[in-house]
Amino acid sequence: MKIAVCIKQVPDTTEVRLDPKTNTLIRDGVPSIINPDDKAALEAALRIKDGAGASVTAICMGPPQADVALREALAMGCDNAILLSAREFGGSDTYATATILAAALKKGDYDLIIAGRQAIDGDTAQVGPQVAERLGIPQISYAEEIRAEADGVVVKRQYEDCYHLIEAKFPCLVTVLAEAVQPRHMTVRGTVEAYAADIPVLGFEDLKDGLNPDWIGLKGSPTNVVKSFAKQLKGQGIRLAGLSEDEAVNTIVQKLDELCII
Repeated sequence: MKIAVCIKQVPDTTEVRLDPKTNTLIRDGVPSIINPDDKAALEAALRIKDGAGASVTAICMGPPQADVALREALAMGCDNAILLSAREFGGSDTYATATILAAALKKGDYDLIIAGRQAIDGDTAQVGPQVAERLGIPQISYAEEIRAEADGVVVKRQYEDCYHLIEAKFPCLVTVLAEAVQPRHMTVRGTVEAYAADIPVLGFEDLKDGLNPDWIGLKGSPTNVVKSFAKQLKGQGIRLAGLSEDEAVNTIVQKLDELCII
């Protein structure tokens, strides 16, 4: 079984800065981590490898420094890692990113593709499903458990106040929740080997047969960010003391009415 795990290196969200001109994240000088949902996806793949046996490849699209995330994946137990990096890929939105990832995944002929539900720097939850659509394969999202079978997977999917048990045949794609599993730590031997490994880099020329240059990168992305801004803290609320229960209820109702909530 061949498993590919799509991961993303994201900035530590406690230190995010935005470029006011391009409305994109400023990554220089900001600590980076593997996106939490994607790290859970890595663990899910490695558990399948431990149980049923599989070859696990981590794939990441990003600037050259994103190879640090891939080396962490190798140190956790992945067998291979591939970096997708090119100037033409810069600024891609979710659609363009999924297009690039799909072009790379087609070259690997994978049985199972696992991705995180969403990235903490975008929170769109779009890339995984879009990759599946580009590849024309079944997809299961919001997975808490994945069990590999001979010719497919059985997934326990979170759904509001219940769970779904869903079967899918290979090839298929599954997106995983961060709280689904506790990712393992890197091993000392794995870390040494990971930083001695050569990670192949696929650029535009390597994938151009499956890409339309007009639909990748910042200029080719159909989604444009009009404005970005840091989250603003809410001001302190009004505290009213000494009211009876009836007075408190009337005050709350009056305030909700003023705000046109009721």
